[in-house]
Amino acid sequence: MAEVASIAPQRAWGKGRLVAKPFAGRTRLAEFYQEGCAKIRLPDTFDATMEAVLINSSGGLTGGDHMEWSFSAGEGTHLTLTTQACEKIYRASAGTADVTARISVGARATVHWLPQETILFDRASLSRRLEVDMVGGAEFLAVEAVLLGRKAMGEAMREGLFQDRWRIRKNGVLLHAENVRLSGDIAGLTQQLAVLGGQVAFATLFYTGAHCEQYVEKLRTLIGGIGGGVSHYRVGGEDKLVARVVAADGFALRKILIPVISHLRKSASVPKVWNL
Repeated sequence: MAEVASIAPQRAWGKGRLVAKPFAGRTRLAEFYQEGCAKIRLPDTFDATMEAVLINSSGGLTGGDHMEWSFSAGEGTHLTLTTQACEKIYRASAGTADVTARISVGARATVHWLPQETILFDRASLSRRLEVDMVGGAEFLAVEAVLLGRKAMGEAMREGLFQDRWRIRKNGVLLHAENVRLSGDIAGLTQQLAVLGGQVAFATLFYTGAHCEQYVEKLRTLIGGIGGGVSHYRVGGEDKLVARVVAADGFALRKILIPVISHLRKSASVPKVWNL
């Protein structure tokens, strides 16, 4: 009896790179590369900044898919990075989806990493990494929001894997590190008060730049005592803010995050793709 050759399922793969440079007082494109399902679009900003919208043309990720992003902001540039839509992580029959973002921030440059929410469906499996290297005088803002299913659609993530690894360095020195891992019985784990207390939407916010401490009280007011908190740290002479936010669903989470992000962007609005 002839053997039947096994065929591995087709997997999504993408790689995107963007380098920004200063030119005539504006942030301009120096390098641009996209491959596979990773696409980048640059809408007009009508000012000196640059905004890049990241697109996964495969429509979502599942086990075995791989996405890799790389960004570099040259001296004095201002770059905002966001996504066209929420990234959907579907049920994995085998393997884990892997997403990596590497960001370099030059002297006196500003980078705002503002992807829209990641939606994890039941039995999804995702491993994600954020690697950031900065120099002194740079500003960096990052917001990552996660939804454990879509509550309005009656969906929930009951089982699966979500792990998130952040490493942020300034002048080669580690400024911020964290590892988040939710695995196995997600529904039971997130019921614990020390985890999410039954909520299904959460976000982590990181900011480092000039006068960090001046933002703290306003951010605490915007977030509210029940929905999360803000901490100000000094590490090796460098300041950082870290905020955690939890909410009942994605809509409630956005209502908190949008004014918080706008405040840290010095009253500038969130990217247009974020609009409710």
